[in-house]
Amino acid sequence: MKSITINGSQRESVGKKATKALRNAGQVPCVLYGGDKPVHFNAEEIAFSKLVYTPNAHTVMISLDNGVEFNAILQDIQLHPVTDRILHIDFYQLFEDKAISMEIPVRFVGNSKGVKAGGVLRKNARKLRVKALPSDLPDFIEIDITDLKIGAKLYVTALENEAYKIMHTDNTVVCQIKRARAAMAVAIDEDEEDLEEGAEATEGTDAPEAEGQE
Repeated sequence: MKSITINGSQRESVGKKATKALRNAGQVPCVLYGGDKPVHFNAEEIAFSKLVYTPNAHTVMISLDNGVEFNAILQDIQLHPVTDRILHIDFYQLFEDKAISMEIPVRFVGNSKGVKAGGVLRKNARKLRVKALPSDLPDFIEIDITDLKIGAKLYVTALENEAYKIMHTDNTVVCQIKRARAAMAVAIDEDEEDLEEGAEATEGTDAPEAEGQE
């Protein structure tokens, strides 16, 4: 998985006044969990643009001004409810021998047979949570939908991989091919026409006379 480097400064003051001063200076207060103790640091808000405002998944190399570096993933982020400005970020430290859970984006490839026949691809899940060692975390999970026909559903069980474990129940639907409304309307109209034609044919048929009737 690709990694993004965040250059920051370790901070000692963690009170509300210090945090507000950091934000006013264009800095984002952050906390790194998962190690022996939490590490408080801050970095310029622009440094997080490629990490936060993207659909892709990345690990993070946190490089502090005291020469210490940490490999981590983004765990939680707080955004301003109006401006979407980053208010606070929590990270979780990675260790090469310890599995970690992370949401990985899904990438759909291929042209479905069902779509070619007039169906519509419904993407039920755009990200899937997987558990793996940091070195086995994929950049994305690729799904080939070529063989999916109208009415077909693809479950997470079809995406099993030795490198990572998908943390969803077996009945989780990742995508499916639905019949388009226009195609459904045409099918309904055709059925109604067939019924009408059948009724007309029945009405136009003379009932046979009973034998022996004078």
